[in-house]
Amino acid sequence: MNEDILINITPQETRVALIMQGAVQELHIERTLTRGLAGNVYSGKVVRVLPGMQSAFIDIGLERAAFLHVADIWEARPHDGAQNATPTAIEKLLFDGQALTVQVIKDPIGTKGARLSTQISIAGRMLVYLPQDGHIGISQKIEKEADREALRARMQGLLPEDEKGGYIVRTQAEDASDSDLQADIEYLRKTWGAICHGARTRPPTSLLHQDLNLAQRVLRDFVHDETATIQVDSRENFLALTEFGRVYTPSVLSRLQHYTGERPLFDLYGVEEEIHRALGRRVDLKSGGYLIVDQTEAMTTIDVNTGGFVGGRNFADTIFKTNLEAAHAIARQLRLRNLGGIIILDFIDMENNEHRNAVLAELKKALARDRTKVSVSGFSALGLVEMTRKRTRESLAHILCEPCPACEGKGQVKTSRTICYEILRELLREAKQFNPREFRILASQEVVDLFLEEESQHLAMLGDFIGKKISLQVETSYHQEQYDVILM
Repeated sequence: MNEDILINITPQETRVALIMQGAVQELHIERTLTRGLAGNVYSGKVVRVLPGMQSAFIDIGLERAAFLHVADIWEARPHDGAQNATPTAIEKLLFDGQALTVQVIKDPIGTKGARLSTQISIAGRMLVYLPQDGHIGISQKIEKEADREALRARMQGLLPEDEKGGYIVRTQAEDASDSDLQADIEYLRKTWGAICHGARTRPPTSLLHQDLNLAQRVLRDFVHDETATIQVDSRENFLALTEFGRVYTPSVLSRLQHYTGERPLFDLYGVEEEIHRALGRRVDLKSGGYLIVDQTEAMTTIDVNTGGFVGGRNFADTIFKTNLEAAHAIARQLRLRNLGGIIILDFIDMENNEHRNAVLAELKKALARDRTKVSVSGFSALGLVEMTRKRTRESLAHILCEPCPACEGKGQVKTSRTICYEILRELLREAKQFNPREFRILASQEVVDLFLEEESQHLAMLGDFIGKKISLQVETSYHQEQYDVILM
């Protein structure tokens, strides 16, 4: 099945959509303002060494000096395998004004500057390069010892004779071919060579290496044998990506295209509509059934419902077919919305064990395409499927949305009648404390309308009781729960 990758780039953000069989399978969004500094490599300058804190402040050209602790200085660590050995004191390693190549390991937060390390690591698609460390490590998620040793042996066979650095083999490399690994090694060595050249030739506080932007990561990480085209809707960025691809990923250049159509690229493929739908709770299935997706702090729950589907020979058959279709829809929604952490799936109850096994197998098959690590357990005693999906970045809803100012994330608001009664209690409370000429209620249109109609008698009774005039004023900017009682 061929896959098309669409890249929509504006000065403020980059959006990427992966299309297969006419449907959007994945969405990735990166905003210019929120691109972090973590992973960036700078030519730093030591501003001040603090022996009492075993730390130093380093100028890397940001608003605030960055922070380097002795534990994050590569040269200070014992490399002979000794446990609990004391690192070399920072004042013996650094001096004011010293030039230093450093990498940001934690972004600046609030009043704190960025945190730095002198051990550089450069992430590739399958590997992480550690130029100062000659060790080959294997991801802990590759659990079988035989697989770990086989990967280590393959890596040692692929490394150039002059290689002094080390590598961490990522989980994605488990099924990689030798040519994929070789391409990653070449890319990482070129990147390190460019950093070293910059450190020698560029002035202090220069940025030597920035972690790839989203469009560049598409060429490095997303393209595979089934990718037919990579369409970019900006000429300037198409040329920049072509140059990047020529140096680092020459095998994908033939598929890179500049989209010049009149219609916006994301409109042409229906991506804008898909983004809108991916922010809703309800996902309609072709059969008439539907999913309800609820994302909470602790977990995500997905509930499957038959809705209007009555296509099966009998009720059990209808349920089975709905669940099978839902399994594919769930896998797609997880990728589309980038939902991570604990996920609970509530399929429609099935009495037949064969049906249960078939639905579970279909779900695992649909999830096999996910580039993020996924783990699925069987049906629980309550008929729920528990699964986990690794959190790699913020979910689509967290990037594009914020809690509703009206309901503050509750998902519901108090009724107009509830607010009317709250206002009546507030008036009584105020009347006992103050003695104004008049009370004026500022509220939404719905609340004022209710006071003028069904609740007019209660309002009049309260006015008589407190012996004050009560007037109403509509505030069009107020949401339903919002009101003020003004003392005139």
